[in-house]
Amino acid sequence: MILEVTMDLLQPHLMSKIVDEGVLGVAAQNTDDFSIILKLGSLMVLFAFIGCLGGSLNNILVNYSSQNIGNLMRKDAFSKILSLSFSQIDKLGTGALITRITNDISQVENFISFFVRGMVRTGLLLLGGLYCLFRINTDFGLIAVCVVPFIFCSMIIAMKKVEPYFLSVQESLDQINCILQEDISGIRIIKAYVKELYEKIRFGKANDELLAKQMKILILFAISHPIACNFIYIGVAIMIWNAGKAVAAGTSTPGNVMAAITYIIQLLHAVLMVVFIIQNISRGQTSWKRVKAIIETDPELTDGHLNEEPPQKQSFAAIEFKNVSFSYSKEEPILKNINLKINKGETLAIMGATGCGKSSLVNLIPRFYDADSGQVLVNGIDVKDYHLKDLREKIAFVLQKSELFSDSIANNISWGKPGAELEEIKVSARIAQADSFINEIPEKYENIIAERGMSLSGGQKQRISIARAVLKSAEIMILDDSTSALDLKTEREFYEALTKAKPDCTKIIIAQRIASVKRANRIVVIENGSICACGSHDELLKNCDIYKDIYNSQIGEEAKNG
Repeated sequence: MILEVTMDLLQPHLMSKIVDEGVLGVAAQNTDDFSIILKLGSLMVLFAFIGCLGGSLNNILVNYSSQNIGNLMRKDAFSKILSLSFSQIDKLGTGALITRITNDISQVENFISFFVRGMVRTGLLLLGGLYCLFRINTDFGLIAVCVVPFIFCSMIIAMKKVEPYFLSVQESLDQINCILQEDISGIRIIKAYVKELYEKIRFGKANDELLAKQMKILILFAISHPIACNFIYIGVAIMIWNAGKAVAAGTSTPGNVMAAITYIIQLLHAVLMVVFIIQNISRGQTSWKRVKAIIETDPELTDGHLNEEPPQKQSFAAIEFKNVSFSYSKEEPILKNINLKINKGETLAIMGATGCGKSSLVNLIPRFYDADSGQVLVNGIDVKDYHLKDLREKIAFVLQKSELFSDSIANNISWGKPGAELEEIKVSARIAQADSFINEIPEKYENIIAERGMSLSGGQKQRISIARAVLKSAEIMILDDSTSALDLKTEREFYEALTKAKPDCTKIIIAQRIASVKRANRIVVIENGSICACGSHDELLKNCDIYKDIYNSQIGEEAKNG
């Protein structure tokens, strides 16, 4: 940049000599000298080429720096997002996270690029231009010094008016991204309920709000730019008037006047460039604060101090809940004083009405959330003492909603065990009752699944998700209503194959169907966040009215008596 600006500042000086010595021949009794024009003109071309080279290299290096900084920021922000708890991600919102990791970081990249290139260039041109003006004529330098503050004042006033809108614009982008993400994810339900017009209107309103805020910014800059330009023209006019008097008085030459006018235009346009630089700086700073809020967020869930798990003792239950209470809002508890032991190798089923706390209970085991009070123990150790990675390596989890990725079926299953051989993947698929339908697909295990598994049925997605969990060498397997899309025959065959393949694995099954849980060693019935009964299928039919009501509603009195 120094090289580029130096070459720019030399050009008016050479032009001055061409006019005075080459064209007007001031030093040679008004006789022009073409050799001077040729020599100095060639130098101007050479200096222009050198300046172009310096500017090009500067652009390359600045863009390289800003893009790499943006790249690192995206990676850091994404890594931090993955380390945040579910509740922290819910608070930030999907739309806001998408905006921050895309648009906001792009704004920061622009900020870095404009700041480094613009501020350095402007600073050098200001200092260099003023120095050259004072060298030519002190009055010329003083004119420039007097005009510059007016331009700066107009910029500062405009920026103070505009700055509050930048955050508002980014928040409007958050809202647009949120609507877009929701509508793309829920496109089927939108079409099923013929809500296309409603969503178009909702998306249109969000866009109109963004447009209104952006227009306020653009209008303010549209007003401030001509004002700053007028100050430049006033400065040039004063310079020409003063220069005319100086030439008439013989204290300056036409070449010096041309050089001075060029210098003041360079200088004042450099100041005008600050308008655009400050605009990008203000927007970049706003975006940086939003990105920084993610990067500097401390995860709610932190690793424990346990470096090595002590040898297991048979007296320890695989999982134990001791006086556990939990709430999402810190107001109304979801779980109340839960006490429960789950033995190693046991199959425990959990039943209860929707919203009673079944999923909340099992989410405490891998520390998706932390209990408000009490302890959750795995192998006799508080889950808070484990390193999160070590704890979650012990657990295979199949969620209520089957999460699949845009990749091959084999790679989706091998998430449970990276680097698994194809035969291992096939064995897991057979246990999950997925092998039969996979083999009917032309590409079989290499078939690429569409985004969010849209190319598969609900039951197929569930079976691939189950196969992923089966493949993982885990001590504990949690099946959170993960067989709801399977028919009873397929579900029964899966549980029989799972019991045979993993007899020592502790299994927790959350289900709504009696047929899904009746083979479990024990069934826990939860009502309003508390355990109201625990026992085998036959025991609960005798002793638990809630379980009997569920059984009768599903199986019917006739089936029960038969």
